[in-house]
Amino acid sequence: MLEKKIAAEEAVNYIEDGMIIGLGTGSTVALLMNILAQRVKGGLNVTAVSTSSATTKLASALGIKISKINEVDWIDLTIDGADEVDENLNGIKGGGGALLYEKIVASMSRKNIWIVDSTKLVKTLGKVPLPVEVVQFGSHYVFKKFDGLGFKPSFRNLGNTRFITDNNNYIIDLRMDTIGEPAALDITLKQAAGVVETGLFYDVADVVLAGVGNSVKTINKKKRAQTL
Repeated sequence: MLEKKIAAEEAVNYIEDGMIIGLGTGSTVALLMNILAQRVKGGLNVTAVSTSSATTKLASALGIKISKINEVDWIDLTIDGADEVDENLNGIKGGGGALLYEKIVASMSRKNIWIVDSTKLVKTLGKVPLPVEVVQFGSHYVFKKFDGLGFKPSFRNLGNTRFITDNNNYIIDLRMDTIGEPAALDITLKQAAGVVETGLFYDVADVVLAGVGNSVKTINKKKRAQTL
């Protein structure tokens, strides 16, 4: 929790007055929003675009102004978490089930920052399950296709029922073990009719802020390792 908190505290420093910001989904972003809310109470003026109903609910409760995505032309900065990040800043996201909205918001953003703890930094993606969002209609066909490809699929459940995304879709989690070429795998997965989006995020993050012990490691596309 400490590593997540210090990464979130550092990320808030990137937010400037008057910005339109994207807010991701998950426990680390929840920490960020609590810190951001204090800045807003102190006079920081920002408008946020949310990636999930859970984020919208929390942001609204904290007094952070939320705008609908179709009401903005671009987003200055999006801050989100990640389930895994490799050395090339490829990531797996979607543990919170918001991968489609997260990818749309990221694509509209001039800059994307991911905040993680040290356990999320890996050499090669694949140790955590890879979420794939699929429409409910024909979802068992997609499941069998993934199973035939050796991807070890499982439907995500919430208790005794299927987990349903904000878009009324299912999530199929794949246990890949190792993902050497995220872009190629993403293309393969999307060839299955019924796939809406995958949790593979490549060429998205501009900066990763990783809490490592009591400090923050900044990783970006040009300068890979700078300890603050």
